[in-house]
Amino acid sequence: MNPSESQIQQYADAHTSPEPALLGQLVRETHLQTLMPRMLSGHFQGRLLSMLSHMIRPRRVLELGTFTGYSALCMAEGLADDGELHTVEQNPELRSRVERYVQQAGLQGRVHLHIGDAEQIIPTLGETWDLVFIDADKIRNQVYYELVLPQVRPGGFVLIDNVLWSGKALPDYPLKPADKDAHAVRAFNDFVQQDARVENVFLPLRDGLLLVRKRG
Repeated sequence: MNPSESQIQQYADAHTSPEPALLGQLVRETHLQTLMPRMLSGHFQGRLLSMLSHMIRPRRVLELGTFTGYSALCMAEGLADDGELHTVEQNPELRSRVERYVQQAGLQGRVHLHIGDAEQIIPTLGETWDLVFIDADKIRNQVYYELVLPQVRPGGFVLIDNVLWSGKALPDYPLKPADKDAHAVRAFNDFVQQDARVENVFLPLRDGLLLVRKRG
């Protein structure tokens, strides 16, 4: 028997701890009230983000691409006692929902939402990051990476989402010139693989996660 990817994912979901009730509520609301709910990290990836955060116990986390706040709340679960999370979202229409869920989670003052262009906001934050999650404009992955890496502490981590890009990142996939996001993701993956400043592991989970550790 050769199980399909969907069967394997169903088994993985069934053997992963459930999400907190508040996050389940956010999932339902996101699917009912947003145009692109698939941008949500979701149960499986969310529990992975929470687990990684608990393992690292970060004092400072940066997220690029908040959407409705699901992944930010997951990573906030593992913050150190004095930890804070900064999350950047370009769409101002999402502000009220994110802030409402941050408040319901009791994380006011610890989770900080910034609305605007990440390229402009990152240099103003003045923090040293233990963990960075990049889940924003794929064409600018390398721009974000180069902006945040100098701010990541030695031994700190950067996690980049959607690095499979529905399989289009694979070298044998026939890309068209118009597939700008796919070209950018493929080039970024190759760049990180050659970056002597870091160690990296490609995780073929969901749409691909690239886990990067900054060398000491």
